Amino acid sequence: MWLKHEDIPGLAMTRSFGDEAAARVGVVAEPEILELDLGKDDKFLVLASDGVWEFLSNEDVAQIVRPFFEKRNAEGAAEALVRESYLKWKSEEDDIIDDITCVIVFLDVKMDQQAPSEQQLQI
Repeated sequence: MWLKHEDIPGLAMTRSFGDEAAARVGVVAEPEILELDLGKDDKFLVLASDGVWEFLSNEDVAQIVRPFFEKRNAEGAAEALVRESYLKWKSEEDDIIDDITCVIVFLDVKMDQQAPSEQQLQI
């Protein structure tokens, strides 16, 4: 999105909430939704901005987060992911670093055929 009569890069986006100027040029607030069934092999979710995904692949992110999952340290995983994203940006684009934001969610998916744990029975 660029302002009329301005010769400077603006903001490229596909979604925006409450931005009337963006709405006038076709940016919508309607989210794109994808539903997935979680299975017993799913360990964590990483919700992250493009500042994380610009230089890190899914595999890179999984390798960074996995050791923290094993220690049950989601905050440490988020900090490590932000730090690695920042370092990648600095090495590739020294003068520009994009928004780097992430949320890490550790999963404890129980399948229907699994018996409840002792701890769950006591709740």
